[in-house]
Amino acid sequence: PLYVAGAPISEGEVRMDDGTDPGVVMFLQGRVSDPTGKPLAGATVDLWHANTKGTYSYFDKSQSEYNLRRRIVTDANGYYRARSIVPSGYGCSPDGPTQELLDLLGRHGQRPAHIHFFISAPGHRHLTTQINFAGDKYLW
Repeated sequence: PLYVAGAPISEGEVRMDDGTDPGVVMFLQGRVSDPTGKPLAGATVDLWHANTKGTYSYFDKSQSEYNLRRRIVTDANGYYRARSIVPSGYGCSPDGPTQELLDLLGRHGQRPAHIHFFISAPGHRHLTTQINFAGDKYLW
């Protein structure tokens, strides 16, 4: 999922974007808990997503290092909060073999807008997931 290790880390709350993309501002917030529902203080929530053009920092050299990539350590009640911009979805290379196969299957190669998450805490299994945006035309 175009992950890059070493994103800046903050406690509880963070701004993910560098301010150069005039996208729509969004806020993400959540609570990390264990399987019994007990909040997990000190869990690490690693977030990253594409910009409004559907490209990711590190791979898109026009963006600043670690733009739209952050790690947040949850507060004493397991909460985290991030300010960012709404990402755009993207597609596979239109001239590549993946799109060629999808064309043969009658399918598009677009991904809906989404945000990636790695969540980890000592003594717990690592969670890899993502969220999509309601109403995106590429959701099934």
